[in-house]
Amino acid sequence: MNSLTEENYLKALYHLVNENDEVSVNDLSRQLNIKMPSVNSMVKKFAEKNWVKYESYKPIKLTESGKKEASLIVRKHRLTEMFLVEKMGFGWENVHEIAEQLEHIHSDAFFDKMDEILNYPKMDPHGEPIPDKDGNVIQPDHKKLSKCKENETVELASVTTSSEDFLNFLNKRDLSLGTQLKILQIEGFDQSMLIAYNGREENFSKTVCERLLVK
Repeated sequence: MNSLTEENYLKALYHLVNENDEVSVNDLSRQLNIKMPSVNSMVKKFAEKNWVKYESYKPIKLTESGKKEASLIVRKHRLTEMFLVEKMGFGWENVHEIAEQLEHIHSDAFFDKMDEILNYPKMDPHGEPIPDKDGNVIQPDHKKLSKCKENETVELASVTTSSEDFLNFLNKRDLSLGTQLKILQIEGFDQSMLIAYNGREENFSKTVCERLLVK
């Protein structure tokens, strides 16, 4: 049974790894807001469990075993978020902190039943893929809205951050997953975008467009 601290490290690794399944110790330290000596100590412990490959002054590399352990923590978090939205009526902006607490329940049966009740969803309320019970995850082929071109019509599929402030920002503008977006104009100076959707037009900064994933 993994400790709460170990699970938080695993989840941070899951979100930080690059296409080569590597992450720097510095990045992990910043993500967790934990000092380097403590991070190094935990990484060495993970290496002993064969969750990572670690050498001094080199990036940490997640092993297949480590990827599965990390994916299963993310699975619990995203299933919980979906359950809170779909079955308990929470807004997508209010579920992250609750899921942070419930993801540490050590009962596979609990989360398997949650999965069954939800009819085995593939995505969480923010459009992020939910790993299956074996830790497998299919990454959708989405792109940032900021990478789109003028006159292109796309569908909002996911957001890259589930912070309450950002989701409330979208709520105030009646913008939710599944919304069709047409790019009317891209400002050359700052790459902000004029977007048409739901019978309205809104101007979004590059920062916002970077956080919206579309298909």
